[in-house]
Amino acid sequence: MIQRDDMTFPFEEYERRLRELRQRMEQRLLDAVIITDPKNLMYLTDYQTTGYSFFQAIVVPIDSEPFMITRGMEKSNVTERTWVELTRPYPDTGDAIQALVESLREFGLSNKFIGYERNSYFFPAYQQDRIHTSFTEGHLRDCFGIVEQGRLRKSAAEIAVMRKAAAATEAGMTAGFEACAAGVTENDIGAAVSSAMFRAGGEPPAVMPYITSGPRSMIGHATWEGRTVQPGEHVFLEVGGCYRRYHTAMMRTAVLGDISTNMLKAQERMKFALKEVKSIIRPGLTVSDADNLIRNIITDNEVGAALITRSGYSIGIAFPPSWDEGYMLSLKQGDATILEEGMTIHIIPWMWGIDGDKTAGISDTIYVTENGCKSFFTLNQDFVSRPCAPEARPAKTKSRGNGETPEPAATAKE
Repeated sequence: MIQRDDMTFPFEEYERRLRELRQRMEQRLLDAVIITDPKNLMYLTDYQTTGYSFFQAIVVPIDSEPFMITRGMEKSNVTERTWVELTRPYPDTGDAIQALVESLREFGLSNKFIGYERNSYFFPAYQQDRIHTSFTEGHLRDCFGIVEQGRLRKSAAEIAVMRKAAAATEAGMTAGFEACAAGVTENDIGAAVSSAMFRAGGEPPAVMPYITSGPRSMIGHATWEGRTVQPGEHVFLEVGGCYRRYHTAMMRTAVLGDISTNMLKAQERMKFALKEVKSIIRPGLTVSDADNLIRNIITDNEVGAALITRSGYSIGIAFPPSWDEGYMLSLKQGDATILEEGMTIHIIPWMWGIDGDKTAGISDTIYVTENGCKSFFTLNQDFVSRPCAPEARPAKTKSRGNGETPEPAATAKE
């Protein structure tokens, strides 16, 4: 390992991660592991690139120096970003799996028990077939999740990095509120959110913000498509800020004009669900118990809405196409997984189908502490009332900790 002081975290953090990975390898009787998921590569080494559609891997032997297999162009990312000393790059005209198998032989692993991430999006079936037919002397074992076991609980250093992502999230959301007005397009709002995130120190997120208005808010995972926002409509915003590939996310809702009674009721249901679940989250609580509490509160509503998804998911390191770590941990029914200190969760008690044609959201990203949980955010959770026309006078603002956010409406109107 090359000891250096210019990575995302102190060198000791990477030493700890590698040491704990090897402890899990020993428990699974593995002589080495082949790690291919971009998130896991970054967690272990600080390596990152947008070129992860090409095969890349770090091979970690249990008692000797790790080495990386990458496309030749990506060797610079290994050299400039990571502690890794040994690389075996392959050319664009080369064979990545052949390079991997030859490297396993070169480093004395040809007849060993080797773990690989069988469920990795970035180690497709045809490549797995190749290694199974080429690596004939050794033994391949599925070790999917062996790195994620370490990623589930964030260290104090990781929490500090996620706070920087949260600052970008809040800056983007605040700018999105200011941009909301009848007559503007969803693109205008998305541009304001994105610009503010980046100006606040944020980096390209795994998913660009979700911005939908009026009836388009009912379309799952839709975002801006040039629609012009109409007077009296609402705008649904979900923003994920990013710093060093770590993310925090937040849902909020803006209304152009006065907030109706049913939208106000929806707001209070979501706020109540967040308050109640955060009051019980602590180490030892099951994810099913957390989900049931949120689901029961959201289901008990008078506005015709439903919670149609899980009620939360782990969040942290991410690359496109998704900012969540839900495959590692999600708040969902029937799951007895226990929450632990250091877990970071995006809690999403959002409501789909208010009055039959509206989706609105209020969410929070929290981290589990020794005795409870804390939010990464300070932004007001209330729906924001915005003017019905772009030339109208801006809404009043008030200080909310890290920045300014429009004053929420105080009254409801049918």
